[in-house]
Amino acid sequence: MEKRVLGRTGRSVGVVGLGCWQLGGDWGDVGDDDALAVLDAAVADGVTFLDTADVYGDGRSERLVGKFLQAQRAAGGEVPTVATKMGRRAAPHDADAYTLDAFRAWNDRSRENLGVDTLDLVQLHCPPTEVYSRDAVYDALETLVQEERIAAYGVSVETVDEALTAIARPNVASVQIILNVFRRKPLERVLPAALEAGVGIIARVPLASGLLSGKYDASTQFAENDHRTYNRQGEAFDVGETFAGVPFEVGVAAAQEVAEIGRRVAPDATTAQLALRWIVDQPGVSTVIPGARNGEQARANAAAAALAPLDAEALAALEDVYDRSIREHVHGRW
Repeated sequence: MEKRVLGRTGRSVGVVGLGCWQLGGDWGDVGDDDALAVLDAAVADGVTFLDTADVYGDGRSERLVGKFLQAQRAAGGEVPTVATKMGRRAAPHDADAYTLDAFRAWNDRSRENLGVDTLDLVQLHCPPTEVYSRDAVYDALETLVQEERIAAYGVSVETVDEALTAIARPNVASVQIILNVFRRKPLERVLPAALEAGVGIIARVPLASGLLSGKYDASTQFAENDHRTYNRQGEAFDVGETFAGVPFEVGVAAAQEVAEIGRRVAPDATTAQLALRWIVDQPGVSTVIPGARNGEQARANAAAAALAPLDAEALAALEDVYDRSIREHVHGRW
């Protein structure tokens, strides 16, 4: 798999990584054996970057990743770079909770869950907007680096403006942001700014919570404990994390158009692979982190890295779908 440097971490990672939210919770039930099979399949097929968080399943995702890392080390296998996140264990809109003492406590828990002394990359987990501008927050993160608790730090953001604020900081290694065929606004300013500053871009929600698999229709139902059921209006967290903020019925119809484009320009690829390749093709993207519920999905996602870059016809057709059907719902919000 093609590798790129992940910003100021200096680490080389595969262009397709693995998002591990699904292994913790909020996507229906994924058993431990299935979760470990996802990790094994992804790494076996070239994935070298895993993204998790301390709140995914209240630490379950981190613990499963830690178990996998332990097994990889014991077998002498590939040990991927692991990014985790912190901050959502506090009340999510309490900006004053982002203190050095809190960081150390959250960090201790993540290091124990993952079974490591030093975390490869820690990202602030979509904190209140004002947190991105506070000198004391970055001073605390620098202290964690000095104490060798973390090797590097970055941020996960909801909005373009939050991303630009973080990119301006001299030691922010990476920015994680929603980027997909249905969420194109970061192309305008964020990716160019990150590229110029040497900051890595981690693209999350790449398939718009599965919409861009092209497999859903208006009657598709999800489990009660799946955020695609309980967060459609932003009841639990930012609505942009669910279907990328696109109304479900609108997204289903637009995804069918994307699928038709895929059948025309990349007949040997799935709709999901086409959507992932579109992200990989964007200048400034370091890695994209689709999730997976089973090994087959993980392998199919990894295979998107081997597709040829999309041609001008495909790019224009995808942009037209966005402009006609999606832009009005999302472009001005984030």
